[in-house]
This record gives sequence, C-alpha cells and structure tokens, in this order.
Amino acid sequence: MADSNPAPSGMPVNRVEALSDGVFAIAMTVLVLGIQVPEGGGDAGLVARLAALWPKFASYALSFVMLGVLWIGHHFQFQYIRRTDRTMLWLNLAFLLVVTFLPFATGVLGNYPRAPLAAVVYGSTVVAAGVCLLAHWVHATYKRELVTADLDDAVIASVRMRIVAGLAISAVGTVLGFVDTRASVAVFVALPFAYVLRSRVDTHVARRS
Repeated sequence: MADSNPAPSGMPVNRVEALSDGVFAIAMTVLVLGIQVPEGGGDAGLVARLAALWPKFASYALSFVMLGVLWIGHHFQFQYIRRTDRTMLWLNLAFLLVVTFLPFATGVLGNYPRAPLAAVVYGSTVVAAGVCLLAHWVHATYKRELVTADLDDAVIASVRMRIVAGLAISAVGTVLGFVDTRASVAVFVALPFAYVLRSRVDTHVARRS
C-alpha cells in the first residue's frame, strides 16, 4: 500500500532562518555605525553639531524600522515554510543581499537628504527587497511542497497582496524621489504603518499557535 503521508521534499529550513536572522542583526547594527560622533569645537557647540546630524539620525531610524518590517515579513513566511530547495536558497540569498545593501543606501540618503538620486537609490533598494520577498513566497507556495499542509489559499493570497501593496507604495515613493525628495521620504516613513495593522495572516498564525 502506498504511503498516504509521503516524506516532504527539500531540505530543513533551520539553517536558512539562522543565517537570515544573523544577517538582519548585523545590518541593523551596521546602520548606527554610519553616524559619526562629532569631534572638536568644545562643549559649547555640541548641540549645534548634533543637530547638524539630524538627516543621519532620521535615515537611521527609518531604515531600522524598514529592516524590522522586512524581518517580520520574512519571519511570517517561515511560519508556514517547512522545507527548502536550491531555488529557494538562492532567492533567500538574493533577499539578504539587498538587506545588507540597505545600510549603504541609508548612508547615501543621510549624507544627501535633498538629492533626488539619494532618494531613488534608497527607494530602489526597498523595492528590490520587496521583489525578492515576493519571489520567495511565490516559489514556496507554488506547488505546496515546501509549506505546511494546513496553509489555505486565503492566507497565501493575503501574504502575497500585503507584499504587493508594499511594493506599490515603495514604487510610488521611489518615483517621487525624482520630483520631491521630502515627499519620497514621507512615503517611506508612512509605509511601516501599513504593516502595523493586523491581517488575516496574524489571525491564522494566532489560531495555529
């Protein structure tokens, strides 16, 4: 008699999750290293020198939250992904490549807050991260060989739509960078708030746990 519960295909995900968490931790730490402590001038001018760093402080805070959004999205995917294959390993590496580039894009934006190219570089990085995360999810759920058996179509669609919505907002913010850098940054500041709201995914995860 054929086995009604065949062994799952692919490889375990524990090493993928460990690598991803480590990369995110390093990227979040590297962000603050782009802010240099002001030197010279004595105590009297310290307030002014710190105030001059506000673009770097702002870009640091924005990117820390942005990395948090990406990490949460990645984490939620692995609530359902149980196995991985070679294609998924490369998709995950592509995602981490973009994650590690974000501190550089943050430094560019912090040093040139009014330059259109700086906003476009930053926005393009966020868009690239979203594209990688979407490709990761689409591949994982395409044949359902890599995900849990209880994953229903509504959750698959909900995760996909949340990523697509974020991509659309990020694309708008990137295009705005050519016109008005302040408007572009405002879009990226607003983006994380869309992911604070609970969704079908949160409800399903809470039910399973």
